[in-house]
Amino acid sequence: MRKLLIADDEPGIRRLVRMTLESEDYDIVEAADGAEALARAREHKPALMFLDVMMPEMSGVEVCSALKSDPETAHITIIMLSAKAQDGDRAVGREAGADDYFTKPFSPIALLTKVDEVLEQVKPS
Repeated sequence: MRKLLIADDEPGIRRLVRMTLESEDYDIVEAADGAEALARAREHKPALMFLDVMMPEMSGVEVCSALKSDPETAHITIIMLSAKAQDGDRAVGREAGADDYFTKPFSPIALLTKVDEVLEQVKPS
């Protein structure tokens, strides 16, 4: 079973991602702000993390930078979630170390496809 972390300050987004991905294949952990996301990522070391860009306490970009600069968590595949879809926004995510960028709103089918693509490339932990 692979561990996934959903970090978003909007409960509806966390619920949508959870409902879309919930299966016996994944153990899903949630975080409601940046500080909680950082703590949970360090505790659970998920294979994949969905990280909202704009959150209270710490931004997703700050969380991503912190995780990618730490050898204990640098392996976590991070997909930034954001309503901001400009090239500049994506560049900020890449500079922070994000592995991919997914824009809101999104379809559940597109989300499932993205997770399948990403996890095919990641060795099981």
